[in-house]
Amino acid sequence: MENSLTEKTDARLDELRARQAQAQSGGGQARIDQQHAKGKLTARERIAALLDPDTFEELQPFVLQHCEDANAIHGDGAVTGFGQIDGRNVCVYAQDFTVYGGSVSLTHARKITQLQDLALRNGLPIVGLFDSGGARIQEGVTSLHGYGEIFCGNVIASGVVPQISVMMGPCAGGAAYSPALTDFIIMVDKTSTMYITGPDVIKSVNGGTIVDHESLGGARVHASISGVAHFIAEDEAYALGLVRRLLSYLPANNAESPPRLPPDDVMAPANLAYLNTLVPDDPNVPYDMRMVLDGVVDRGSFFEVHAGWARNALVGFARMAGQAVGIVAQQPLEKAGVIDIDASDKIARFVRFCDAFNLPLITFVDSPGFLPGAMQEHGGIIRHGAKIIYAYVAATVPKISVVTRKAYGGAYIVMSSKAIGADLHLAWPSAEIAVMGPEAAVNVLNRREIAADADPAGRRAALVQDYRKTHATPYYAAERGILDNVIEPAQTRATLIAALRVLREQLRPKPPKKHGIMPV
Repeated sequence: MENSLTEKTDARLDELRARQAQAQSGGGQARIDQQHAKGKLTARERIAALLDPDTFEELQPFVLQHCEDANAIHGDGAVTGFGQIDGRNVCVYAQDFTVYGGSVSLTHARKITQLQDLALRNGLPIVGLFDSGGARIQEGVTSLHGYGEIFCGNVIASGVVPQISVMMGPCAGGAAYSPALTDFIIMVDKTSTMYITGPDVIKSVNGGTIVDHESLGGARVHASISGVAHFIAEDEAYALGLVRRLLSYLPANNAESPPRLPPDDVMAPANLAYLNTLVPDDPNVPYDMRMVLDGVVDRGSFFEVHAGWARNALVGFARMAGQAVGIVAQQPLEKAGVIDIDASDKIARFVRFCDAFNLPLITFVDSPGFLPGAMQEHGGIIRHGAKIIYAYVAATVPKISVVTRKAYGGAYIVMSSKAIGADLHLAWPSAEIAVMGPEAAVNVLNRREIAADADPAGRRAALVQDYRKTHATPYYAAERGILDNVIEPAQTRATLIAALRVLREQLRPKPPKKHGIMPV
């Protein structure tokens, strides 16, 4: 009797192990070899490389597609489950290109939506690894319905748990809207693509002009032109490393505070005195705003987002005495730090994310204004610029702004000024805060006086200098209580750290409403 029970138990375990092996083999060794030949890992290899060793717990590995197919494969092209990154729990799913080209069926989709539900209920970040040929054509509308359910899950999870998408292969057609609904998109250079209409469609509407996949929707295109991708990675290992680093700045959900480094792990900048002479005396000479950040945030902690797109604006994560914060700044090296349509979208979106996940916002201002021109006006610079105002006003996390140099007109207002809710509004002695630049102001105010002078150029220069000293100085704003303080640049780090110890989430009374209408 005992031998009989042992034999039954052994048989059951043998069956389980056989099914596990079948599920883990994906589309078979031949297709795995094809994946490797393209320089790509398999779905399970990617998950193993992403997570801490031996922490992955797979969900629904034995599920089969619902349609009648004698050759149906366990898992149906999606590997889903949970594990840990740096000891913190995360949910992860990976599309398996070796199974039906990673195409999405209703079963495939529902594995993902059930993982989304699990993450939402338990407050866990979601990481999606994309490598798919799109909707499974054989299933018709049911595959489209599955995509719709994934999109719905993306929207419901938005602002509740961080969502990160890693593009490791193709993502075409409507499938591209799922990563677009998530918080961050990482694309692997030369192997990942995203586009709504493929090369064949583009060729037909372009009169036969051939467009290849990479130039249409490759990583470089989306990281520098469209702004769809937030990060570009040289290979899959680097992409997965970016996920781990990104999550190190983020809370698991919107009810938690961001992770904080122990004091012993904090590295302060070695020398801050250079900040006092960093901003050139000539307001037309640029400088690198990254050098400002290097002297303010914890050493090596600035993690730039959208580095290749809208370079006139800088956004990213950093740490201040170990505390994770969001950084927004102008970059004088690019278009003099002017705000245009793309910079507006870049700033507004990042501010909204930081507010959703409890990251204090520190803004460094040096902008001569909004970019003028018919193209910007026709493209809706008014509508796009208004997004920055909306994002900052709506944000309730601690908000600190520092004017390092130029802050003219609307660009001054929108960049976390006191008028739109900055909790602490500071400036360096080099700051110029005014309705417009001194040169333009003198042209308007003193046009006749200059024209009548025997030395128009000399008179104009004198008036510009006088305007800069009397109106564009930071002390003019400080005397009127608009600035909270004018500080020595080398003291910026200490001032910000002290402020972050005091400032907390702002509970401001709001009129009853369902939600506002953001100018999108």
